[in-house]
Amino acid sequence: MKVLVTGGTGMVGSHFMNSYKQDGADVIGIARNSASSRMAAIQDSSIIRCDILERDHLMRIFMEHRPEVVIHMAAQAFNGDSWNSEYVTHATNYQGTLNVLYCAKALKEDGVDVKVLLACSSAEYGNITPEDCPLKEERLLTPWTPYGVSKAGVEMLGRQYCLNFGMKIYLPRMFIHVGTGHPPATAIQNFARQLALIKKGLLEPEIHVGNLTSARDFIDVRDGVRAMRLLLDKGNPGESVNICNNKAYKIQEILDMLVDISGTHAKVISDPKLFRVADEPLLLGDNSKIAALGYERQYTMRQTLEDVFEDWMGRC
Repeated sequence: MKVLVTGGTGMVGSHFMNSYKQDGADVIGIARNSASSRMAAIQDSSIIRCDILERDHLMRIFMEHRPEVVIHMAAQAFNGDSWNSEYVTHATNYQGTLNVLYCAKALKEDGVDVKVLLACSSAEYGNITPEDCPLKEERLLTPWTPYGVSKAGVEMLGRQYCLNFGMKIYLPRMFIHVGTGHPPATAIQNFARQLALIKKGLLEPEIHVGNLTSARDFIDVRDGVRAMRLLLDKGNPGESVNICNNKAYKIQEILDMLVDISGTHAKVISDPKLFRVADEPLLLGDNSKIAALGYERQYTMRQTLEDVFEDWMGRC
């Protein structure tokens, strides 16, 4: 089987690549050029440097490699950052997805029975209250961040291509995926990075935090990738499916676990700069649909956090 993963150097994309490689698939990834990638002495032969906004280049890659499975993870992937990068968020997420679907459609017309999985998001649910949870896929989408709006557009594009052109488009609404190799742009990664620096004596024993009262349905990236592969194998094209654990943790609980894992004693400092413009008190998903396809959680929250902290100890 030939598999193409956009965003192949990102956290979720790289886990997808590793998962398929372990199964013996022929896997290539697409990623934008970066300073670090240009300077690497040995290039990763499985990664092709291409910006998904360059549709002609993308088309050449699709036609040359003719993937049977396309995992589309390339995106401006951070909800908070979308306020300061609104144009980039919409261009990358919406126009980039349109380019991927256009190329996949051309591949289908050329005789390849291609499946496409699009990274949709729980941010599409938007302005919700605790009484709305657990969130079911049938709920009206009311996104209230640029990122959430862009991902609602991604999902609508996927469904349109499925309905109009008979394409096999799969629509996982991904809740917050946590794992190794992620930048410190989310609360968990930011906490783990600060605690690793404190542990190594490189930072004063103070940890800066934002809102600790909100609660989120976190999922280990390894569980998430396994769930999304189940969706590809057994799910229905064009149907939205939550990728989550149906369990929420308060950010305070996450911080307490990480502090315990790190063995440090840091002073907690509330930092107004780390508070978001829009921050739902609870984001909890109903995972009945993916559970019906055979998904079961394998990693506890503590196991996930232990791996993330150990990752940052190696990176600091």
